[in-house]
Amino acid sequence: MIYNCNVMDNAKSYSDYRLHREISKILRNRSENKRDVRDIVKNMIEWDKTRRMLDLGCGYGWFEDALEIKIDFIAGIDSLKENGPPFVGSAKRVTRDAVFKMITLPAPIDFSSDSFDLIVSAYSLYFFPGVLSDARRLLQNEGLFVVITHSETMLEEGEKYFNFKNLRKVIENFSAENGGDILKKYFSRVNFVDYQNSLLFRRGNEEELKLYIDFKREFIREDVDPDLVKETMLRELLRKGEVCFNKNDRIFLARK
Repeated sequence: MIYNCNVMDNAKSYSDYRLHREISKILRNRSENKRDVRDIVKNMIEWDKTRRMLDLGCGYGWFEDALEIKIDFIAGIDSLKENGPPFVGSAKRVTRDAVFKMITLPAPIDFSSDSFDLIVSAYSLYFFPGVLSDARRLLQNEGLFVVITHSETMLEEGEKYFNFKNLRKVIENFSAENGGDILKKYFSRVNFVDYQNSLLFRRGNEEELKLYIDFKREFIREDVDPDLVKETMLRELLRKGEVCFNKNDRIFLARK
């Protein structure tokens, strides 16, 4: 797997906590599947056996925001120091002890082997698939590794207008389509559940569409001028009355 440093460097948009929160609202509003993917994941976890959790690419604590059951310890790893305070704030709602480590993955993670019952990587593993050997090391023998990732088809609507060559390479580092084969190199038991969804913007949602594209601009600019993408998609929205983006994801469950 090729680690795309340029796009990972451009993940700075994820450091804007308030913007990320606003985008989460837009995703909820525009999603045709109204069930939160985190609720599906939570129902797959044996919480009575979970005491220590690690979140790889934790961001501001998006996954932790949805948790309700108390556990003993949560650690988050992210490359952006700005995500530290909001992550710890989210985690401390459900744990007595929360730690944030600023690390640009893949890199050594200084926890001892078999440290965690649960490891989560939500919409981030395609940035650092090289972390998988360490993830296996850190996971307890009966622990669970959960990965939520995109389908490679998520770019198809945009690729009708633009060539997202570099962004496609990133998604293909670990996608719904190839993630199972990649995980099987490190874990003996791998299952998955698909999460079918699409984002639908209609006339009247122009401001939400603009903000959504602005949020993606640091990734888009590797391939195309983000303002051109925004202009094109707004024009299509006005012409067609709606634009729809594939948002199909896959939840992987891996054990040693």
